[in-house]
Amino acid sequence: MGVSLKDVALRAGVSVKTVSNVVNDYPHVTPRTRERVQRAIDELGYRPNLTARHLRKGRTGLITLAIPELGNPYFAEVAGAVIDSAARHDLTVLLDHTAGLREKELLVSQGFRSHVIDGLILSPIGLERKDLLDRPEGPPMVLLGEREYEGPYDHIMIDNVGAARIAVRHLLDLGRRRVAFLGARRESARQPAHLRLRGWREAITAAGLVPDESLVVATEGYDRADGAAAMAFLLDRDQRPDAVFAYNDLIALGAMRTLVERGLRVPDDIAVVGFDDIEEGRYGAVSLSTVSPDKTGLARLAVDCLVERIAARGTDAPPAARLIQPGYRLIVRESTAVRRA
Repeated sequence: MGVSLKDVALRAGVSVKTVSNVVNDYPHVTPRTRERVQRAIDELGYRPNLTARHLRKGRTGLITLAIPELGNPYFAEVAGAVIDSAARHDLTVLLDHTAGLREKELLVSQGFRSHVIDGLILSPIGLERKDLLDRPEGPPMVLLGEREYEGPYDHIMIDNVGAARIAVRHLLDLGRRRVAFLGARRESARQPAHLRLRGWREAITAAGLVPDESLVVATEGYDRADGAAAMAFLLDRDQRPDAVFAYNDLIALGAMRTLVERGLRVPDDIAVVGFDDIEEGRYGAVSLSTVSPDKTGLARLAVDCLVERIAARGTDAPPAARLIQPGYRLIVRESTAVRRA
């Protein structure tokens, strides 16, 4: 039989109410009493009934994280960070895979599971602004990811344009002058690929050069095969690039594979920078330079904003919608490192 609050109270010599106050982290408990109760909890191995705690507050203790690609290492790492952050609030995370399809994102955002969850963190790809404005009242929602939206929801996203500028400036500082961009898209100009492409253009222009649009290659997707095909397309031209800035690390890794197959050296012949800092990029034969978003900070901000929204639900003055931009940094590895004699 499990250990109860009464068992802990008897061991600590306090009331059951005092034990409850300690377990729920209420402030009006003296440090000495709190220490005595916590010692009894540790000795007896007491574990609080989180389900009962949430139900007393009229909640389920469940939130949903909806992401485009479970198999993408970046989203897998973000999901892990969200789960860790949610655990700090005694919340359990349900995962949904939307494949970036508008109909699936609509299903998740407009009521699917609304009766069993306290809130939703959504990383949208296909949704339009109108979809968000038309969302019926339901559990609080926080947007996560790099696509731009204007709407009544907290949005956690890094500065894609600024991050891209730093990556391309790094390549230009190495003396590279034909910097390609792999991973452009033909759809909405508000998607992250277009934002990173804008950063590419701005960095090249700031260096006194004219952006060569023939070095911009659109891809159908964002995976390794897309990067390999895009790199092959460029190499089959008369004038190849001397550097590549890729939309993400997966495209960069695919591009590097093609370079190896064509007998070219990275970075001697062509330097490569990716985006996302996935673990795979650190352990290749040539480690990948990349823009590293603060994924832990991004996840923590998303969960904290959602928890705040859940607590404010039904109040007269909920917080105003916010755009919050976590930090990022450029990590220089072998794919752009200057070789020493």
